[in-house]
Amino acid sequence: MNPENEIDKTEALEPVETAAANVAEARGGVDGRKRPKWLLPLIAVVCAVVLVVAGVVGWNMYRGAKLAEAKEACATAADGVRSQANEYNALLNGDAADAAAVKAEQVKDAKTVESLGKELKASAPEYEGCVAEDAKGLDAATVKLGEQADWYKTHEQSLSKAVRAVIESKAAKTLETAKTNLTAKLDEASRLLADSDGKVADNATRDALSNAIDAANGLKDGNDPAKIDGARKTVEDAINGVNASVQAKTDADAQAAAAAAAAAQAQAQAQSAYNGGSSYSGGAYRRTEGSTSGSNTYRGTTSGGTGSTSGSAPKPNLNGAYGCDNSCTGKYDGYYHH
Repeated sequence: MNPENEIDKTEALEPVETAAANVAEARGGVDGRKRPKWLLPLIAVVCAVVLVVAGVVGWNMYRGAKLAEAKEACATAADGVRSQANEYNALLNGDAADAAAVKAEQVKDAKTVESLGKELKASAPEYEGCVAEDAKGLDAATVKLGEQADWYKTHEQSLSKAVRAVIESKAAKTLETAKTNLTAKLDEASRLLADSDGKVADNATRDALSNAIDAANGLKDGNDPAKIDGARKTVEDAINGVNASVQAKTDADAQAAAAAAAAAQAQAQAQSAYNGGSSYSGGAYRRTEGSTSGSNTYRGTTSGGTGSTSGSAPKPNLNGAYGCDNSCTGKYDGYYHH
């Protein structure tokens, strides 16, 4: 072996030994001292702990953020439920309550009242609010609150529709009734206007009735039940005025007829007293008058018990001056002659 070659090999290996020494120096420190064997594991443990703590902190921060987000979402959903519930309850206690008092006979279509009754029987959901303590529970509450808000919104719309149907049906019935009543009253007024001609105490009442009929005919085909009913009331008042005038004339005519009859009777009685006759029985006295030149006769008759006598009564005055003194003479015919 060549010694020179061995020397060359030794010199060639020195850089390798130097590199290993450099690594050892890096591990051991600048001063060349070696670090304890437990240092690296400790560093690893510390790093792991730091990572765990960081993870826990990060997770808690994430979980807190999610919880806050869930709480905010649930609170928003709760506000939505309260808003929808308030609108529904305002309708339920307001217009719906008024419509519920309407009877089937007051509307044109009774089915509208039936539909409203079904809407009023719907049970509203029970509000629970955001009572959960974790994000999962709050998310579930948010979903439920959203469903409740949808219920209130849907039923507020359907209830409003049912209320509107009842109100419109009632208005249609009111208009129909007003037109029917006015038509009937116009027929009555027209008949009275024709029948009362010449039978009223004041013809101005008939003029008022005629004007009321004309005005009502101009309104009977309208769509305002208040105006139609007002026209009917005007016609009705005019009818009452004509009827009162007819009755006044009837009463006046009856009073005039009664007065005429009384006057005629009084005149007849007076004439009868002047041309009438008188008689006297018991003394069998009779007087007849037919004219100023009439005749007077007297026949006396007295009766008592079972017997009777004739011609023995005192002489009555038959000469018109209630006495004939001694100028009255009797004859055998049983009569006294002047």
